[in-house]
Amino acid sequence: MKIALLGYGKMGEQVELIAHEKKHQIVAFIDNEEDWNKHFDQFLQADIAIDFSTPEVVVDNIYRCFENNIPIIVGTTGWYHRFEEIKKACVDKNQTLFYGSNFSLGVNLFFELNRQLAQLMNGHEEYDVSIEETHHITKKDAPSGTAITLANGIIKYLSHKETWKNETNDIKSELSITSQRMEDNIGTHTVTYTSLMDEIEIKHTSFSRKSYALGAIAAAEWLIGKKGVFKFKDMLKK
Repeated sequence: MKIALLGYGKMGEQVELIAHEKKHQIVAFIDNEEDWNKHFDQFLQADIAIDFSTPEVVVDNIYRCFENNIPIIVGTTGWYHRFEEIKKACVDKNQTLFYGSNFSLGVNLFFELNRQLAQLMNGHEEYDVSIEETHHITKKDAPSGTAITLANGIIKYLSHKETWKNETNDIKSELSITSQRMEDNIGTHTVTYTSLMDEIEIKHTSFSRKSYALGAIAAAEWLIGKKGVFKFKDMLKK
């Protein structure tokens, strides 16, 4: 499989390593507008693109892939406010988009555990729920896409939570997400239910970016030949 790698930071480097281990070929490394101009012909040779870029450029990268009939896997977060627009464009143009707030198998299992716990906790309003996420200091978006996915999973099942806020507050209908940035923290997410009597906590800690890269390459292998909009949960179902 020929892969165009959009974004060549720490995650891009890991994707490159896993791609080579799996005997795939990286035909283009694109990290900025100069790279687009320099390597566009190589980009056109790709069977698929994998994006771990930044929130500022990811939407342009997605549209470039749509315009050139190249399926794209997006691990970048911070663009979901434009998701419905992108989804419509993908369907209208008969293109292929695979997206996820986190490409780790462990995190996606954690998402399912979070949803199941929220269902169990619904109706027990004596417990207040909050989320804490910690990442490396170079992560630009806050809260993390993973934290937002966790929050939305909780809000779906807890009748007394209507929205989330990236701050600590005492508004019952709002789910508080706190964000911390620390040197060399790959990603830690904690969901806590607290009452006056006790506390229930579930937590996921990432030790290596390799798990995300493995998920991205697995998604690329699964996506070939498919049209439409997909997320990690669709691949797990199959």
